Amino acid sequence: MKIAIVGAGEVGAAAGYACLLRGVSNKLVMCDLDRAKAEAQALDLAHGVQFARMTDISGTDDLRDCAGADAVVLAAGAKQKPNQTRLDLAADNVAMCRLVLPEVLAVAPDALILVVTNPVDVVTQAALDASGLDPSRVIGSGTVLDTSRLRQVLSERCGVAVQNVHAYVVGEHGDSQVALWSSATIGGIHLSDWGDTLGGTPSPEERHAMLEDVRQAAYRIVAGKGATNHAIGVVTARIIEAVDRDERRVLPVSTYHADYQGIGGVCFSVPTIVDRRGVAARLDVPMDESEHAALAASAEAIRGACASVGL
Repeated sequence: MKIAIVGAGEVGAAAGYACLLRGVSNKLVMCDLDRAKAEAQALDLAHGVQFARMTDISGTDDLRDCAGADAVVLAAGAKQKPNQTRLDLAADNVAMCRLVLPEVLAVAPDALILVVTNPVDVVTQAALDASGLDPSRVIGSGTVLDTSRLRQVLSERCGVAVQNVHAYVVGEHGDSQVALWSSATIGGIHLSDWGDTLGGTPSPEERHAMLEDVRQAAYRIVAGKGATNHAIGVVTARIIEAVDRDERRVLPVSTYHADYQGIGGVCFSVPTIVDRRGVAARLDVPMDESEHAALAASAEAIRGACASVGL
């Protein structure tokens, strides 16, 4: 699989590093307006190939070097600053997407597009519009990272391995995201039945605090070190791996919904089956009334942001 990562900053570099370690490509291109940075990131990654799967890694500022890519990761754009929301980045990053994608698809027309650039739901919508691709081939990283954050919080709270926690965050990758508490389980045990071993069923106040912890995670990380990069890099590699290996993996990626439980006309995240085709199917996840209303509100927030940048 040939992967082209457009944007060789901290997120793009972390994605390339994770792809290398997970062995999901045999050809990796790092592309950035700053050629020296792209070449330096590629050289740094190449020095680790001895300890990973053989991969041909190159750096460039020429989008034509993305030719023949099976997957294109869009990681370029303005990054979030302290006290700035993801939606604040919309105008600049949508403009970048509209400029870059047609050039990339001119040389890699069969590529799957994976959007990581924030605000990811809005930029995914822009990528769909700019590319003209089937919606199944345009995917945003969505709430895969937020879901991982929620599971990590629950694993610490309940004292179990994070891999045994099953709970999803849906909607916007941002402040309006929604935790689906009504379907959360650990070891097959529904949240309402968590006994003393799992710390008991969390109260509504505790659930609110845990979701707020997830919502604020990026702000804390950006304030502390300037960017979130490691976890989103792993998320990127994991999504590409699901495509490359035709896994039919359930991941809450951001995709376009014409009608999802009466909500549609915009890109947002729900549990989705991802395989070689990109989006294979979406799961019709049961929600209680408050969760469904919150998802509708989240989709409306994304729709408003899209409208503000002409989408």
